[in-house]
Amino acid sequence: MLRLEGVSKNFGGLPALSEVSFAVPTGRLTALIGPNGAGKSTLINCMTGVLPPTSGSIRFQGSEIAGLPAHKVTRLGIHRTFQNLRLFPRLSVLDNVLTGLTCEGGDSMFMAMLRLPYLRHRERQLRLRALEAMDAFGLSDKAQWPAGVLAYGDKKRVELARAIVGRPELLLLDEPVAGLNAEETAAVGDQLRNLRRAGHTILLVEHDMELVMNIADQVVVLDSGKCIATGTADEVRRNPLVLEAYLGRMEATA
Repeated sequence: MLRLEGVSKNFGGLPALSEVSFAVPTGRLTALIGPNGAGKSTLINCMTGVLPPTSGSIRFQGSEIAGLPAHKVTRLGIHRTFQNLRLFPRLSVLDNVLTGLTCEGGDSMFMAMLRLPYLRHRERQLRLRALEAMDAFGLSDKAQWPAGVLAYGDKKRVELARAIVGRPELLLLDEPVAGLNAEETAAVGDQLRNLRRAGHTILLVEHDMELVMNIADQVVVLDSGKCIATGTADEVRRNPLVLEAYLGRMEATA
C-alpha cells in the first residue's frame, strides 16, 4: 500500500532522515520503532504532507505523494493521530470525532445556507458514522462531554475514533499509548488488533516494545535517521544492529 524509497529530510543542512526505504503491506500492522531522536515522527510528517522530504519517493497505492500538502494526502485515504493530543477541548466528544469527516461534508457555502434535504440527510449519515466509531472505542456515553474534561486515556481514544471515522485506506498512529497505564495500553492493543482483523492497514510508531512485539506483523527500525532493520518481531529482536541501537545507548548513558 505504501512504499518509501530513499527518503531523506534535512533541516538546515543537518540530516534528520537519510535514504529511508521500506514498504507497508496492505492489511497488515507495521510498527516503526527506534530510540528517541531516530526520526520516526519526522518520517510520519513527510508521509502525511506536514513536511516535504528533501529527496526520495513516497508512493501510496502506486501514486507519488511526496511533497503533496496534508489535505490532499488526507483525501487520498491516509489518516493519522499525533504524538501530542490535538483535540478541540471546548467541543463535545461527538463534534471532535465529526471533524475527522470534514473532507466528506461538502464545501459549498451555498448548499449550507439553503439547508436542502440532501444536505440534512448527509449530515445524519456522518453523525451515525461518528457515533459508530465512538462506540468501537467505548465513548458512546461521553458523546456530549467537552473533550477537555476527559481523562487522558479517553482523550487518546477520541483521537483514535477521529482517525478511523473517515474509513482510511492507511492509518498512521504516532505513539497512541504514550502516557497510558498498563490496563489502558492493553485495551488499546486489543482495539488495534480488532482494526487489523477488520482489514485496516496500520503503521504504528511506538516506544512500548511489549505492545509492538505482541501485535506487529512487521517491524521497521530507525536509528539516527537511517533504517537499520526490517522483519518480523522475532527477527528484529535478535538483530545485532537493533540491540546495539538500544542497549548501546543504555550502556553509554549508564
